Amino acid sequence: MALKVELKPNERIIVGAVVIRNGDSRTRFFIEGNSPILREKDILTGQTANSPAKRIYLCVQLMYLDGMTKEQSDLYFDLVNDFLEAAPSGRPICAEINNRILSGDFYKALKTAKELITYEQKLIANATGSPSVL
Repeated sequence: MALKVELKPNERIIVGAVVIRNGDSRTRFFIEGNSPILREKDILTGQTANSPAKRIYLCVQLMYLDGMTKEQSDLYFDLVNDFLEAAPSGRPICAEINNRILSGDFYKALKTAKELITYEQKLIANATGSPSVL
């Protein structure tokens, strides 16, 4: 079964190792086969990964798109250990990300890493007394 994707004008999507940018009008297309796919709203860059949880997400994103390498694995576990040292209460979410990665389900690991970003934002908002940015 094909995946139906609709792109807004000028929206980007990554399919495998290729970035596709839509033109000036809304577009619908179907993707057949297995390849990593990320919409622009789910893509982080080195510049936008500006918090510990976002750096974990970026690392998982690279694993999802490129396949897991030893360097990415080592970096991931270093980032998670640093995060848990600062916020031990995030252990259940990190454990779920770990389990998804170890089972090879990088897309679900990425979705769980997004939950970690939301959790981190709530922790920061509670610590500073400001409303969370969600």
